[in-house]
Amino acid sequence: MDKTITADGDWTTVIEPRKNYLQINFREIWHYRDLIGLFAKRDIQTVYKQTVLGPLWFVLQPLFTTVIYTFVFGRLAKIGTDGVPYTLFYYGGTMLWNYFNAQLASSMDTFAANAALFGKVYFPRMTVPASKMISNLVATIIQFATLMGFYVYYLLRGEPIRPNLAALAFPLILLQLALLSTGVGVIISSLTTKYRDLRHLMGFSIHLWMYATPVIYPLSIVEGRLRAFMFINPVTAPLELFRYGFYGTGQPNWAAVAASAAATIVIFLLGVAVFNRNERRFVDVV
Repeated sequence: MDKTITADGDWTTVIEPRKNYLQINFREIWHYRDLIGLFAKRDIQTVYKQTVLGPLWFVLQPLFTTVIYTFVFGRLAKIGTDGVPYTLFYYGGTMLWNYFNAQLASSMDTFAANAALFGKVYFPRMTVPASKMISNLVATIIQFATLMGFYVYYLLRGEPIRPNLAALAFPLILLQLALLSTGVGVIISSLTTKYRDLRHLMGFSIHLWMYATPVIYPLSIVEGRLRAFMFINPVTAPLELFRYGFYGTGQPNWAAVAASAAATIVIFLLGVAVFNRNERRFVDVV
């Protein structure tokens, strides 16, 4: 979108088609930052509107999940956590996976959930997944603050937790998960405008994806070729880097971290290309 003013002052904005599918007009998206903020605020308020506990559900949901994982996988199945207290191990993994999963799910609904709005007024379509990043990030920040409360408690108890400088990469881990989930999500969103049954298939696939990611078990229990296969999953490396940075468990595979980051960039750019190509004609298909 190029902004121009004609001699007679009638036109202030000219909307032109993209010449490059990989183009992301950050200046235009920044111009609509107020709209992104409104979308994010709407999403946060809608989820917990007319609920008794309100935003407390941001904390209670992963906490309940942590309790269940602790009982089933920790107490019954006796799956180790590399010496990390169950609460820290499961809550941290659940927090990161929930952010990835929430952003992936919301990005997959970009076209289908906003078809009526997209057909009535123009605004950069990428503002929708961008607003989802913010609204989902708010929940993650609240959960991270809760995790730090547990973290300090276990440190004071003398638990064998050894944080290191890799913990400073936490913002980059969140950024990678956001870009990866958005890239995959907008690709699926573009395809589901034409093939609706793909949306149901993805619901099942996401559950399998979680079990293929070391969320409820440490990567140290995976051996041999299967361990190398686990790193094909681009979510594995950032999750292991998080645990190494905050808990000091294991030794991150830096080659896998770099490969995961590279795969994230490729998937995100591919998602942008598919998204830009599909946004021209999706209203006629949905």
